[in-house]
Amino acid sequence: MASSRSLTRLAAGLIACTLAPALAGAQGQPHACDAPKDLTLLAQPLARTADRLARHLPLTIVAIGSSSTFGAGASSRDKSYPSRLQADLQARFPQSPITVVNRGVNGEEAREMLARFGDGVIKQHPDLVLWQVGTNSVLRDHDIKPTTALILQGTHQLKLLGIDVVMIDPQYAPKVLAKPDAEQMVGLIATAAKQADVDLIRRFAIMRYWYEHDHLTFADFISPDKLHMNDWSYGCLAKLIGGSITEASQRNVAAAQVHATVRSVTP
Repeated sequence: MASSRSLTRLAAGLIACTLAPALAGAQGQPHACDAPKDLTLLAQPLARTADRLARHLPLTIVAIGSSSTFGAGASSRDKSYPSRLQADLQARFPQSPITVVNRGVNGEEAREMLARFGDGVIKQHPDLVLWQVGTNSVLRDHDIKPTTALILQGTHQLKLLGIDVVMIDPQYAPKVLAKPDAEQMVGLIATAAKQADVDLIRRFAIMRYWYEHDHLTFADFISPDKLHMNDWSYGCLAKLIGGSITEASQRNVAAAQVHATVRSVTP
């Protein structure tokens, strides 16, 4: 009888383990947050950011963009990616006071964002600017070619002030994918970022990876409006950006230390 009860418990345990992933999904538990490194790698040195973090000085980041920077689709403002990024970076760098200023405005395109650089960005004295751009021009079927010149103008303005810059491209969402210029805009932003010598978080490719490789549905990472991200995806994006900033900063500090060592031993 005891042996029979043990077998019953073992069988129940195996069934529970088998059903756990499905039950977790049904109950809305978080999915694994991942992406290939080449989609999040920040190849350009974040010199100013790395220096502030290495010396445990306050770090100010300004996130400028449209509704997916503001946090449309999130259940509350503190679930937006800038808010989640601040929490993520503060946990990674507890000795450095970190502020992420949200300068997202619903519906804006690159030209309108650029017009706000003076008051909305530069007056905040940022060490790093995250610039999310491109989605609204695609949604409105506007000519996307001027976006290149606007990106180059904006990044040049920031770099002259010694500010680190990272671009963020559009989201991979049904309403964006329905537009003929969606992939072209993604390519245009990548080319402009390369021309400007600034980094790029490839949000479009990251979210496509979730869809095609991780087999998440749009309902898993897109809000019911089929356009904006949701709490999970904003949080995951923040985590990935936080990891990218950390890796780039640590790499920059390590390179500076090697350079200093070489200089000290050079006759």
